[in-house]
Amino acid sequence: MAQLDSKDIEILSILQEDATLTTKQLASRVHLSSTPVFERVKRLEKEGYIRKYAAILDADKLGKGFIVFCQVKLLRMGTDTANDFVSKVKDIPEVTECYNISGEYDYLMKVHAPDMRYYQQFLINVIGRIGSVGSVQSTFVMQEIKQTYGLSI
Repeated sequence: MAQLDSKDIEILSILQEDATLTTKQLASRVHLSSTPVFERVKRLEKEGYIRKYAAILDADKLGKGFIVFCQVKLLRMGTDTANDFVSKVKDIPEVTECYNISGEYDYLMKVHAPDMRYYQQFLINVIGRIGSVGSVQSTFVMQEIKQTYGLSI
């Protein structure tokens, strides 16, 4: 964060709330002219502070509102086993997030599905066919209390 000044932080805060703003609109909000704001945004992108821009979709409206947190324990921990699991999970569209975690389980995945029946088949036919998976524990979301995409900066 040492390389970021207060205007950079202000730009990042505004963009994570609304990335559809034009450079002119963003410049107006941070009280700078368009050219320096454009240059700052390009620098923030180049330096990796801004990784990508995305639309946040409504999972319920798209029939994917059944959310499951799935903890996975590998058969054994090792480079080959972990690489096998990671490479396969990256290609599974239902898995929207996956983290390598510490503790009893090795990975935590967030899975979006239409319903329980779909998730059951997904677990058997997709996760169950990954040879490196030893065990799985599923936790079903009953109510989403808070979902924040931005970071506190």
